[in-house]
Amino acid sequence: MLEHLQNSFGSIIKTLRGEGKITDSNIQLALRDVRRALLEADVNYKVVKSFIENVQAKSVGVTVTKSLTPGQLIVKIIHDELVLLLGEKHFQLKTTSIPPTIVMLTGLQGSGKTTFAAKLAHHLQKQNHSPILVSVDVYRPAALTQLEILGKQIGVPVFSSNEKVVKKASDAVAFARQNHYDTLIIDTAGRLHIDDELMNELQELNKVVKPHDILFIADGMTGQDAVNTASTFNEKLGVDGIVLTKMDSDTRGGAALSIVKVTGKPIVFISAGEKMDSLEVFYPDRMANRILGMGDVISLVEKVQESVDAETSAKLEESFRKNRFTLEDYLLQLKQIRKMGPIENLFEMIPGMNKLKSKNIKIDTKEFTRAEVIIQSMTRQERSNPSIINGSRRKRIALGSGTKTTDVNQLLNQYWQIVKISKQMGKMRLPKNLSAFRMGY
Repeated sequence: MLEHLQNSFGSIIKTLRGEGKITDSNIQLALRDVRRALLEADVNYKVVKSFIENVQAKSVGVTVTKSLTPGQLIVKIIHDELVLLLGEKHFQLKTTSIPPTIVMLTGLQGSGKTTFAAKLAHHLQKQNHSPILVSVDVYRPAALTQLEILGKQIGVPVFSSNEKVVKKASDAVAFARQNHYDTLIIDTAGRLHIDDELMNELQELNKVVKPHDILFIADGMTGQDAVNTASTFNEKLGVDGIVLTKMDSDTRGGAALSIVKVTGKPIVFISAGEKMDSLEVFYPDRMANRILGMGDVISLVEKVQESVDAETSAKLEESFRKNRFTLEDYLLQLKQIRKMGPIENLFEMIPGMNKLKSKNIKIDTKEFTRAEVIIQSMTRQERSNPSIINGSRRKRIALGSGTKTTDVNQLLNQYWQIVKISKQMGKMRLPKNLSAFRMGY
């Protein structure tokens, strides 16, 4: 996500931090590189112009403090401007004292509204809300079916009726209220392009249903097209916030850096992946940190807390503390990490880990699957006491798991390295919700 920006800013920041003295000359060189990076990332040219002017104005005659080098100070100015560009403050969805809270999703066809509707419902579930979904897209035959499949997958009900758009939405509100659902998510129809019929329908829905939040779902892959469409929807409808989808497929990120400035509306969520858990609450300061290669440890910790089962985490922590970490524990740990989504997304949150990308070091997620299969091919005795796994047992395990003996050897070597590290750590303890990261990375 935003890989192009991260790589470009990474090299710029590295150069700036090495500067012992800030001059007009090296400021101009740095800003030239920043301008090029932003334009190549498909950021709106007016936004780029304003960004460069602001950084330049704040850099001229700046006083360097004792705690910062000149280069670090310019990096801070760039960081602060990025935060402003991304919206400065975190936006929270509204809630109403008289349920249900109504969230209406809008956007063009193919932007990912239906998938996001389910992701949002799943996200709210984890916050102890009781959401219900409804599709008022009566034009796309598979729309309701898709939403019902996703709703079943996450255990969220989908309201259905044969009424027309506005009546169906009104009935869904009444049903949610009568059955004590605290949030109603309305998935509206889209078009391949903006037309009067679409806007009239959405305006009528807005007038009758009175949603507490109207979110515009923007396909991040479309770059400036998404920004322009968001502006039109905002002018016609008055949206409250923006969701950027398919950000795992877009390596440029121009939409993220343009859309807030152009529309004046905050980004609320970023969606990067097909899985129901691949939804991130958007924080401008955290995203600025990630773009500049500073990581996002707060989001990482929240992700771990959200995904890792507390009971299992406590068990693993206890095993580490008492030096009783077995292959059974290792298997549990692998499963915990897989629950947190794509490893690349997690590593992006760790400061400095974007250097792996610049060196073309790939993280093969298939290794996790292979490791699980190998451990599952062992006997209970072998998992509890790996020291008994000799040559003949390794051959049998490899045969049973459909892997090679070298794969089994590699897994066992990784396991013994973790055991060694845990012994060296002794009484040092990580917070329980971070025990899943004692992988030796």
